[in-house]
Amino acid sequence: MNTKILTLGAMALAMMMGSALAGSGKGTSALDDPAKMSPFFTDAGMKTMKSDAEFKTAWMAMTDEDRAGMMKECGDEAIAKAHDNFCKMTKQLGGAN
Repeated sequence: MNTKILTLGAMALAMMMGSALAGSGKGTSALDDPAKMSPFFTDAGMKTMKSDAEFKTAWMAMTDEDRAGMMKECGDEAIAKAHDNFCKMTKQLGGAN
C-alpha cells in the first residue's frame, strides 16, 4: 500500500513540474528578460530602442559572456524575428568589445 502512495505522489509531482515547465515556454530567452534588455530601450514595454550611441554604450557595458549569449540567441531565427531591431543592432556591432 505504501508503495502505491509513493508512486502516485511521485507521478503527481512529475505532472505538476511538467505543467509548470510547459507554461514557462515564453520568456526563456535572455532577450525577453527586462533586467538585461532595459538598458537598450527608452520605455518599460521595450518597444522603442535607444539611439545607436546609447545602444553601443549599453552593449559595451555588458560582459563578454552576456554579449556572446545574446549574439547566439540572435542566431536563432525565431528569437531574431521576435527581437528584430535589437538583433540587427548586435550584428552591426559584431559583438564588438
